[in-house]
Amino acid sequence: MLNPASMLGDVKFSGPELVGLIVAVSFAAGLNTYATVATLGLLAHAGWIDLPSGLHLLTSWWVIGASAVLFAVEFFADKVPAFDLVWNALHTFVRVPVAALMAYGATSQLSPEKQLLATLAGGLIALAAHGGKTAARVAVTPSPEPASNIALSAGEDTLAIFLTWFASAHPIIAGSIALTFLIGIVIVIRAVVQAMRRLFRGAEDKLSPASGKQLTAA
Repeated sequence: MLNPASMLGDVKFSGPELVGLIVAVSFAAGLNTYATVATLGLLAHAGWIDLPSGLHLLTSWWVIGASAVLFAVEFFADKVPAFDLVWNALHTFVRVPVAALMAYGATSQLSPEKQLLATLAGGLIALAAHGGKTAARVAVTPSPEPASNIALSAGEDTLAIFLTWFASAHPIIAGSIALTFLIGIVIVIRAVVQAMRRLFRGAEDKLSPASGKQLTAA
């Protein structure tokens, strides 16, 4: 009988593989923390992944069960227009810290300096993914039909689970995919910021002559 781990290449998470795992899992956690944690725990129980010692807590059935229940709650809550914005805002204080803690646990065998760097990187990657997700929701929520919200949320859930699973077999490729998404998010956010600046400058230019005329008339 084949061992599932052998079919996946029996990946040892060290060096570039560990970096790829952290990047992919942190990005996934920024999209859906509960799905990421539950998937990691189930993969470890199935023998599909040998988690770093600092992440063995994720294999607890209590952790897996709690994550699965919360994922079920988020699955529905995240698909309700307008309410999903509140839900995502509150989860800024969940996704980022959990991603940072997982990065911290995954690098427990490294020096304190490298562990701190990995923790910061994990948190920042999750924050970027979370920010991109929230920005997409702000853009889609004004749409009168709920189908776009549902499709977007389902896509995010699927991507989080896929990246977590794929990182167990091909951590470097999974990390590269996550980095590609991160670059896209940065480009989009930069374009949005520049557009907002131009908008505010245009509004100021329109208000300035009017203000000058009011002062002259006074």
